[in-house]
Amino acid sequence: MILRPTIDDLKNIGYYLGKIIIGLGLIMLVPAVCGMAFQEINPALDFIIGAEITLIFGLILTKICHSEKELSWMQGMVVVSLSWLVAAVLGAVPLYLSGHWKSFLDACFDSMSGFATTGLTLVQNLDHMAYTHNLWRHLIMFIGGQGIVIVALSLFVKSASGAFRMYVGEARDEKILPNVVDTSRFIWLVSIAYLVLGTVSLAITGILCGMKPFNAVFHGLCIFIAAFDTGGFTPQSQSILYYHSLPYEIITVVIMIAGAMNFKLHYALWTGSRKEILKNIETIGFFITIVITFFITAVGLAQAGVYPRAMMLFRKGFYQLISGHTGTGYQTIYAQQFFADWNHVALLGVVCAMALGGAVCSTTGAIKTLRVGIIFKAMIEDIKRIILPEKAVVLQKFHHIKEVFLEDKQVRSALLITLAFIVLYILGALIGMFYGYPFFNALFESTSAAANVGLSCGITQAGMPVGLKLTYIFQMWAGRLEFMSIFTLLGFLVAALKGK
Repeated sequence: MILRPTIDDLKNIGYYLGKIIIGLGLIMLVPAVCGMAFQEINPALDFIIGAEITLIFGLILTKICHSEKELSWMQGMVVVSLSWLVAAVLGAVPLYLSGHWKSFLDACFDSMSGFATTGLTLVQNLDHMAYTHNLWRHLIMFIGGQGIVIVALSLFVKSASGAFRMYVGEARDEKILPNVVDTSRFIWLVSIAYLVLGTVSLAITGILCGMKPFNAVFHGLCIFIAAFDTGGFTPQSQSILYYHSLPYEIITVVIMIAGAMNFKLHYALWTGSRKEILKNIETIGFFITIVITFFITAVGLAQAGVYPRAMMLFRKGFYQLISGHTGTGYQTIYAQQFFADWNHVALLGVVCAMALGGAVCSTTGAIKTLRVGIIFKAMIEDIKRIILPEKAVVLQKFHHIKEVFLEDKQVRSALLITLAFIVLYILGALIGMFYGYPFFNALFESTSAAANVGLSCGITQAGMPVGLKLTYIFQMWAGRLEFMSIFTLLGFLVAALKGK
């Protein structure tokens, strides 16, 4: 028998959702203040209006739904799935007011793309956008990369059990420190420390490339945020191609790889366990899949003959490949060149890289290399059981921060999430085909959206069908949260309608 959600369930969900919304409203004041400092009065007013709407909405929810109870698992998952949808809508308000989006749906598309660290965009005339709105586009990637709920865990939520239930709902099931609130604060500490280092490096490189100091610092800040949070937004419409700089590309590759690594691995490195990077199943799997997918891409590019010089082939091919594998979405070629210049073999390597993604408990999306490693280990275990005598005891283990024995529940979870992602990739491709796009083009764009990558072959633009925009919004949302909290929300809605 399905039980209908109670009033207490709704109040608890509304109360914690309100807290998260208040956190989002307070963050909107950052670009508002920066807009005043930049002397961009109208853009600053856009964020003041957005912050007022968001704070009022959040305060009303917390007052009407005030609760002292801890979140249950079901409530925590529902809060997470709803918070991302609400954040995308409210975060779109100042964007839409800027006049750089043709419709509010387009602004919501970019807002979800930012929070989900995807990087697909429908923005118009980006090269002439105010600093204030550009800052917000990248700031929401910083928030989304760490996790919207991390804001609440860091600032508002003091209950360790309730905090952990929301933390897990945001596709993070690994605690770095014993307390999940401390874990959230460590994630912010790591991110801010890297933010300073990465911004300085990119700013100096920008100045050496001839940029004005203020622009170099602003671009360095924006590029770092989107690279470390594996997002893909840039201040200019040409993406990283705008800079025409090999040092800039090298630095962004380093930042993208750092962003694709597990925060638990960052903690190990910070505490002196540097050998962990050579032993961890995720880093080993990440390196192997990079080699395999780049080999496929390089063979395809060699066949196409688009880059006659080996260095140029490596530079263009590897950059797009690593950008796709880390889930960042930076490009040093134009979107149309993927299908105008590259052949299907080269694109297959990039699609596979996008589909696999980086590490769990990182800012990247997609299937994740830990799950790939677990599935591979399970296959090895099954092969051993077939080959060895029946009485032989077969135990398979892997190293992930510590030695872990492989269990059936780990394999089942890895297979289910992998299957769910594959279904999501194909579903988006089929919908793209329904709207008249070739299968491979539709698959490329669908994988990019669902894996939270942001590479585009040219399908994503303001003129594409509304149904496809909604499809990609759903894919970005589902891919970022990795399904469980969304399944819980669907179950909650079914219980509300049919429960007793």
